[in-house]
Amino acid sequence: MDEFELIAQLTPGLPSNATVICGAGDDCALLDLGAPDRWALFKTDAVVEGIHFLPDTPPEKVGHKALARALSDVAAMAGTPTAALVTLGLPRNFDPARVAAMYRGINALAAAAEVAVVGGETTTNPERIMISVSLLGWVPRGRALLRSGARVGDALFVSGELGGAMAGRHLDFTPRLAEARWLADHCEVHALMDISDGLAGDLRHILHASRVGAELLEDAIPISRAARQRAREHPDAKPALHAALTDGEDFELLFTVPGREAVKVLDGWKREFPETRLSCIGRITAEPGLRLRDRRGTQPLEWHGYAHFA
Repeated sequence: MDEFELIAQLTPGLPSNATVICGAGDDCALLDLGAPDRWALFKTDAVVEGIHFLPDTPPEKVGHKALARALSDVAAMAGTPTAALVTLGLPRNFDPARVAAMYRGINALAAAAEVAVVGGETTTNPERIMISVSLLGWVPRGRALLRSGARVGDALFVSGELGGAMAGRHLDFTPRLAEARWLADHCEVHALMDISDGLAGDLRHILHASRVGAELLEDAIPISRAARQRAREHPDAKPALHAALTDGEDFELLFTVPGREAVKVLDGWKREFPETRLSCIGRITAEPGLRLRDRRGTQPLEWHGYAHFA
């Protein structure tokens, strides 16, 4: 049983109440807590030594990543983060200086994102470090962007470049908070999420939630220079396209807009974010499933993204 099979087994029986607008199944929980102008976003995420970082990873980067992952999920709802709680699970022989440096990484990013770190928990965790971040945020009432809104004929976009995690980008990425809020304010976005487990895996979440299919254009996939270089220099590495579609931890935005809006979105993005690439990588289709079109034609895409326990 992999991560997503386990989630599918556990989530149908989750209790709910009148505050829940969107629970398990999107990037954040969406709650109505009674504010007249906004809905609340609630998210938790964790990084574990040996899975998300290594024992020799610079500790400031570990802290940065721990908070940045949760911030990226708030960006995926076009929200604004406000406050975080941090839980530390530490082995008994932990290095206090290393833990303090991790907190410096958390604090630096929190200050840059105007997020308050308001407390947390510490506990013993055998053998390895774990950092869990719970994050509160908000989105204007009625304007949250979910995974479930993609429509047939939509153009499919991705920000940045894909496949750079193996070269270390997963440790120092900047969550696309400003970009997502700009999209929500200026574009007719139908569906939005961030890419954490690989384009080939995460796009399937949009397709499942929206009950549609998609066709990707191989030549349009924005493959990072790091992925291309790794494929050239390491005989056992994945081909660059495979890495861009499956490695994960890109933390870029993946979204759909009406096909007629595609040029407008590209032009506006270039004006607002000239240093960040935006690519139209395909379209949403009525035919279910995920397909890849290359020079030989169109075939079902068999690759999937990262899944814990797989």
